Amino acid sequence: MPTLTLVSHPLCPFVQRAAIALLEKQVPFERIDVDLQNKPDWFMTLSPTGKVPVLQIQEDDGTSQVLFESMAICEYVHETQPGPSLYPADPFARAQHRAWVEFGTATLGEAWGYLNARDQAAAAARTSSLAEKLGALEKVLGAGPYFGGEGFGMVDLVFAPVFRYFDIVEGDTGTSCSAEFPKVDAWRRQLSARPSVKAAVSKEYPGLFRAHLQRSNALLAR
Repeated sequence: MPTLTLVSHPLCPFVQRAAIALLEKQVPFERIDVDLQNKPDWFMTLSPTGKVPVLQIQEDDGTSQVLFESMAICEYVHETQPGPSLYPADPFARAQHRAWVEFGTATLGEAWGYLNARDQAAAAARTSSLAEKLGALEKVLGAGPYFGGEGFGMVDLVFAPVFRYFDIVEGDTGTSCSAEFPKVDAWRRQLSARPSVKAAVSKEYPGLFRAHLQRSNALLAR
């Protein structure tokens, strides 16, 4: 088995995707956080984009390889590690799930924009866009408990970091971002309770995220 090192940042939602995939497959890995405001030279050598996550794969013979981009890492973990599949067996259903993975990235962007909005107008616009995304999900979700039914999959691990934001907002304000969408809300709470989702961040994550909102002068932090 190669030695895996996940280069990360404590707040990065894309890192969470890779960490959840590794945890779901029960793959041992080391995690190293980097300061993205003061990127070390060794990190810039590994990451062509200067972003996290990066997965360093050290083989037994001493050679190493590097993967960047969260979904490339997740796909690699899915294809190389044993355990339950993160995609449906049917080719069309599998392609659909990959399309919803892309939708998840767009939803993450809307959620991030809402959380970091600095005025009411920007927050309202993002709220409307986010509601449209959640409404689309509400229409395709089945009986659950996960996106594809009984089994946890790739779409779930992509949306889990988005819903983690919702958990923090609800805890701080008492307001649920998903209350109008009962299927999404049930899915969100199921993901929040998943051990791999919990373990993808440190216990300090909520405090670190709140501090980020304060530094950004976000409306939610006032």
